[in-house]
Amino acid sequence: MDRTDRPRRLRRDGLRELVSETDLKPSDLIAPLFVDATATERVPIESMPGHERVPISETVARVEEVVDAGVETVILFGIPASKDPEGTRAWADDGVIQRATRAITAETDATVVTDLCLCEYTDHGHCGVLEDEAESDPTMTVANDETLDLLRKVAVSHAEAGADVVAPSGMIDGMVGAIRDALDDAGFDDVPVMSYAVKYASAFYGPFRDAADGAPAFGDRRHYQMDPANRREARREATLDVEEGADVLMVKPALPYLDVIRDVSEGFDRPVAAYNVSGEYAMIHAAAEKGWLELEDVALESLLSIKRAGADLIVTYFAESVADRLSTGR
Repeated sequence: MDRTDRPRRLRRDGLRELVSETDLKPSDLIAPLFVDATATERVPIESMPGHERVPISETVARVEEVVDAGVETVILFGIPASKDPEGTRAWADDGVIQRATRAITAETDATVVTDLCLCEYTDHGHCGVLEDEAESDPTMTVANDETLDLLRKVAVSHAEAGADVVAPSGMIDGMVGAIRDALDDAGFDDVPVMSYAVKYASAFYGPFRDAADGAPAFGDRRHYQMDPANRREARREATLDVEEGADVLMVKPALPYLDVIRDVSEGFDRPVAAYNVSGEYAMIHAAAEKGWLELEDVALESLLSIKRAGADLIVTYFAESVADRLSTGR
């Protein structure tokens, strides 16, 4: 063997860390929080061990726990007190996200991202206004342009409440442009849009839909979320969002779509976020509970792989535990 070619020379402790190619930091992580307007105490989420639905009164305390772990940013999902066909509680001044955002921004230093979708607020569980006959005709679901009008209202209401970033997640055509225009017209031209630019109709969302009470009452979301078979389409979606003014591009899910994260990272001069979704989190926990995997090691390796693929930011339910490990070195 050629003695000048010995990669193991750099794998000793001390040197190994010096030449590490991927750097994962607590500041790269965004912690999801579920705020429940119907709850009076924290409610554990059975399919997502370690996570809870949090009442509005507990939101600040919950965010302080996240910040203490070293995570600087949270993304808020709301469970409203009531639902209707248009999801009107999504833009109500006294809505669950609006109240939680005001409290968090007034009492903590956390950066607040607000998820901007209607599925948790509509009584049918879809991400916008339904087309006529949608319940009886599986080829029809969300009316695109009518939904844009509602998303404009939601975005402005979140900005008025103090959101640092708004994150539209419905995969509605033209949503970034509509939201950008609405924010600018309302005087919030400094509020960034983190678009779920590439969001697949994935089977990995199950635990989230339980947590946020946002499962569709009929049908599914394949008519507005992307086909998992499509890779080139991701570039098209991201291109449109950049042209409409997106500041950050999100890919969701993360682990099954590392190739797409790489494509978006290399193809666009925008920060790339990846959503390490509830199903990814739950399956690692389930395997760890069986004793088949070591939970903390696999969680860290998973997030490193997402960062290595090209993500600048990672939304993950492992945010607190991994941030604590990174900060303490344990």
